[in-house]
Amino acid sequence: MPLTPEERESFLAEPHIGALSVSAGPDRGPLTVPIWYQYRPGGELWLVTGPESEKMRRIRAAGRFSLMVQRVQPTVRYVSVEGPVTAVEPMPDAEHREMVERYLPPEQVDGYLAYAAAELGEHVLVRMRPERWLSADLG
Repeated sequence: MPLTPEERESFLAEPHIGALSVSAGPDRGPLTVPIWYQYRPGGELWLVTGPESEKMRRIRAAGRFSLMVQRVQPTVRYVSVEGPVTAVEPMPDAEHREMVERYLPPEQVDGYLAYAAAELGEHVLVRMRPERWLSADLG
C-alpha cells in the first residue's frame, strides 16, 4: 500500500542508510552506493561527498539523482525520491556535525570529525529537491 505524503516524508526523515543511484552513462546501469543523508519534511534532501568522488562526478554530469531507503521490520517499508540537484557547496562545519550526529553515537562524533578532517579531505554538501516519490508499506 502506498504511503501518504506525510508518512513518506516522515519515514525519509528517519536516519536510514540511503542507496544513492545516479546515471553512469550510456550502456551502463546506474552507479548505486550506500550513503548518509539528511532530510526534513517539506525540505530538500542533502548529502555529503568528496568533490572529485565518482558519485560526485556522475551527479554533476546527470544533474539529478535518486535515493532509496528501506526497513524490513516491523513491516517492509520503503521510500524512493528522485530530483534535481539544487546546490553543491562547500561543507559547512555545522552541517557536517549534524550529519555525523544523525548516524553515530554521541561519544564517537568528535573522533569521527577529527578523523574526517585529517584523513578524508575536502567534502561538499549536495542538495536535491525531491520531485518524484515512490513508497509502500508491504505489511
